[in-house]
Amino acid sequence: MRSLQRYNPGPGVADFWDYLRRPQPYRWPILMASTLPALAILLWAGSEARTKEPERPKVTYISTLAADRSDEEIMAENLANQEKQDKLRDERAVIEARKRELYRTLGSATGIDVETMEREAVAERAREEAAKAARREEILANRVKPGAADAAERDED
Repeated sequence: MRSLQRYNPGPGVADFWDYLRRPQPYRWPILMASTLPALAILLWAGSEARTKEPERPKVTYISTLAADRSDEEIMAENLANQEKQDKLRDERAVIEARKRELYRTLGSATGIDVETMEREAVAERAREEAAKAARREEILANRVKPGAADAAERDED
């Protein structure tokens, strides 16, 4: 705490104010002459207005795909990817069915009402699927159509 008292600007400001209040014949000219360089630098720096045109963005396209692919090649690749996704989805479904069977066996062994819980789970999955389908339909109904007449084609009441 003692070292902070050495950096107290209060006494310095008070001394400066006492010095300025003393009657001196050249007080105001000296004050103006001492502030003039700082003001000149600030005015000069503030008046600099250099604007340059922003650089054009560098667009990087997907470089892992050949640029000269035909539409048939693209469609074939998309179909192969879709088959892969379907296979993964089927594998996940088999795993989920196996998990449900194991939980059903565990529930039966511990005396839990498995049929009621299964009906609730099926109803819950159906509600989730219905919510996803409704959200998908809402997005597709409200999507922005490309082109200049977007707003004219959309129904906004």
